Amino acid sequence: MSEREQQKFELARLLDRSGDRVRAVLNILVESPYFYASDDQDLFFFLRRHRREFTEFFTAYYGWTLLMDGKCARVYKSEWYNKAVNPASRTMFNFTRRDECLAFMMLLEFYEHQLEENGMTADDKENLRFRFGDLLAHACRRFGECFPDKQESYSEDVVRSKILKPIMPELEKYRFVKKIKPPDDLDAREDDLIYEALPALYHYNGSALGRVVGDLAAAPIAGGEVQ
Repeated sequence: MSEREQQKFELARLLDRSGDRVRAVLNILVESPYFYASDDQDLFFFLRRHRREFTEFFTAYYGWTLLMDGKCARVYKSEWYNKAVNPASRTMFNFTRRDECLAFMMLLEFYEHQLEENGMTADDKENLRFRFGDLLAHACRRFGECFPDKQESYSEDVVRSKILKPIMPELEKYRFVKKIKPPDDLDAREDDLIYEALPALYHYNGSALGRVVGDLAAAPIAGGEVQ
């Protein structure tokens, strides 16, 4: 029996032994962009324990890559097969407007700075939490550095209402951040809203992306979209 045949046999045996959990893990991995250990620790540990079998399954049958660390798992596909579905119609995380892309890179920078300032790592049991106002201050400073001649176009009010507020729901939808609901008896100001930075942020190299912020800021745009 070849190695590939043996691996397929092992996957079939796992399905026979633990069919309910195998099906649950497979569904979870395609139901949302990221599967976190905090979603279901039992199933996450089951996936980690049988990572090789699941990796072989996705590679052999879909050509996908299973990516996983201690807190987060996802499947990644490098090619879109249905060419009849144009990019605008695909359900996927994909900022295209320049200021949105810049804001996302600035969030990654901010995340890494906050980890360092708080003496935390991405592997800590508890995820980093931050005030929206602190992210806003970082973004305002960075936009000011990128566009020194356009201070009015990137004032605090503009960055808050035209750039950050529109992207936060998308970041929540794709599970990069999670808004923490304030107590019912607390009337929190917008800048005091607390967000939890979810483990997917660590899958991006904020330092590397931060180095291209200036290049992206100078890139030609049409209709607000990066060319």
